[in-house]
Amino acid sequence: MGKIGEWEAAEPGVKRKILQAQGGLMMMEVHFDQGAEGYEHHHPHEQMSYCLRGSFEFRIDGAATIVRAGQSIYIPGGARHGVTALEPAALLDAFTPVRQDLLGG
Repeated sequence: MGKIGEWEAAEPGVKRKILQAQGGLMMMEVHFDQGAEGYEHHHPHEQMSYCLRGSFEFRIDGAATIVRAGQSIYIPGGARHGVTALEPAALLDAFTPVRQDLLGG
């Protein structure tokens, strides 16, 4: 599982790096090749995703939203969600509470 500050493979064409995990917050950078997907999943954590570059189609509880560089999106805890990169792209994700499942605990 993820070590803070180290890149790791997630899904095909997706890599992530946990930037910080302290108190009740966690921040992670995620890079996507064009067409790569963050597979649909859910977790109890609230999430904010900020598009650093490129563009994405987010699917949250069945509703699709396009997010482009400089825009952000909120994902409520428990919502089923997934994302597809429409071009080479990157996200900055923030979670509360900390995603212990991604830290290996």
